[in-house]
Amino acid sequence: MENCLFCKIIAGEIPSTKVYEDDKILAFRDINPQAPTHILVIPKEHIAGADELNENNSAVVAHIFAKIAEIAKQEGLSNGYRVVSNVGEDGGQTVRHLHFHILGGKKLNTEMA
Repeated sequence: MENCLFCKIIAGEIPSTKVYEDDKILAFRDINPQAPTHILVIPKEHIAGADELNENNSAVVAHIFAKIAEIAKQEGLSNGYRVVSNVGEDGGQTVRHLHFHILGGKKLNTEMA
C-alpha cells in the first residue's frame, strides 16, 4: 500500500529503531511509547488488520507470536508483558496495517478499556 506508514517503514523510507527483522516480519520501538518497553511487530506483507486475516495469510500470526516470546525475553520482560492488537477505528487502530504491541517493563494496569 503506497500510503501505509508501516509499509514505508518496511521499505526503509521512514527510519525506525529495529529490534528484530526477518523475511516475514519487522519489530521496532514505538515512537510514542505507552510503557517503558513498547515494541510494534508487523508482517512485511500488507494486511490491513486482524479483520482481514484468512486461511491464506494467517500463518504469519503464528510466526509473529513465536518471535514475540523471543523479543520479550531479549528485552528482559521476564516478569510479564502485554500483547495488544487494535482492530478498526473504534478499536483504536490508527495505522491500518496489522500490528501487535508488546508492552512491558513495569506493572501494567489490569483495566483493558
